[in-house]
Order: sequence, then C-alpha cells, then structure tokens
Amino acid sequence: MHVSAYTRRLVWLGLVWLVGLGVSFAVAADRATWALEVVPAPIVFAALVAMRHRWQASDLALALIGVHGLVLMTGGAYTYAKVPLGFAFRDWLHLARNPFDRIGHFCQGFVPAIVLRELVIGLGLIRRGTFLALAVLAFCLAISAAYELIEFAAAQALGQGADAFLGTQGDPWDTQWDMLTCLVGAAIALATLSRIDDRLIAPARDG
Repeated sequence: MHVSAYTRRLVWLGLVWLVGLGVSFAVAADRATWALEVVPAPIVFAALVAMRHRWQASDLALALIGVHGLVLMTGGAYTYAKVPLGFAFRDWLHLARNPFDRIGHFCQGFVPAIVLRELVIGLGLIRRGTFLALAVLAFCLAISAAYELIEFAAAQALGQGADAFLGTQGDPWDTQWDMLTCLVGAAIALATLSRIDDRLIAPARDG
C-alpha cells in the first residue's frame, strides 16, 4: 500500500509527540494540570490527520507545530511557572518571574499564524494580501482570548486547584499580557516567515 510523503511526516510527528507525552506524563508534577495543558496537541494532530486529503501543512508549518507541541508538554510537566529553563531565562535576563508562560503564549500566536495562513490560502478562503494578514492576526487573537476564557472556566470550576494551570504568578494583568504576547508572536511570524512560507506552499501536495 502506498503511503504518501505527507502521511510519513505525520507519522514522525506523532511518534515524536508520543515520546514527548510519555516523558511529560511520567515527570508531571500534577496530572490534572498536565492533562489541561497538553490536550491541544492530540486535538491538533487529529485535525491534521482528518484534513490530510483536503489540506496539507507545509514542512515549515509541521516543524512549528511539532515544536509548539513540545513546549506544551514541557509546560504541562512542570507547570509553566516552574519550568527549569524558565528560571534560567529569569536569572539571565534579571526578570521578576519565570517567563516560560510568556514563551508559551508567544508560540500560541507565532505557530497558529503560519498554520492558519496556509489553511486559509489552501482552502481558497482569502487571497494573499493585507486582508489575509489582518484576518490571521484576528484569528490568533481570538484563539488567545478563547484560551483565556477556558482558564477562567477552570478557575471557576477548580478554585485554588487551578492556580498551577493559570500560572499568573501573582500578576493581576497576566491575561492581558498573555493576549498581547500572542498577538506579537503572530505579527512577528507573518512579518518574518510569510515570503518563505509562500515558497514552501506547493500548489498541490501528494495525498
């Protein structure tokens, strides 16, 4: 049976993520928080598999998705406020808090910006141009806002038990900073990668 190159890429992505999920789960400080943090990864993978005959992400988009998934798994393992790499960045940059949560929200804009851009172009919904960029930025900000509402719902449902998931680290403006960081990430992705991405989007991908 013929297996397409794209399907093989999805298999490799799935295997890398499976290992990442296994390691992340094994060292997770809080299994309930871990589940809340990593659940977007399997949802995205299922969507990629389900859409593979109609739309296929470029190698750039798949690589970004793969890295973003590992960021989610790292945050889920330690909780974002306690990721060791974040403490290293905090000390190096003389910050007041562990910035790994900000890195996660930056990725929340940077990665979906490229994926959504490809999806919209691939499905023929919006032509390349200024309106496409504005639409992608709006989509990314909407994703961030929706995630903040999910965090709000978790906080209401779990009370103090949601502190690790929220990762506010005592900042009353954490929600606004998260959304701004996501928007900045999306804008930087579009500004730096759009032309490269255009060259990588093939007119027709193998099924």
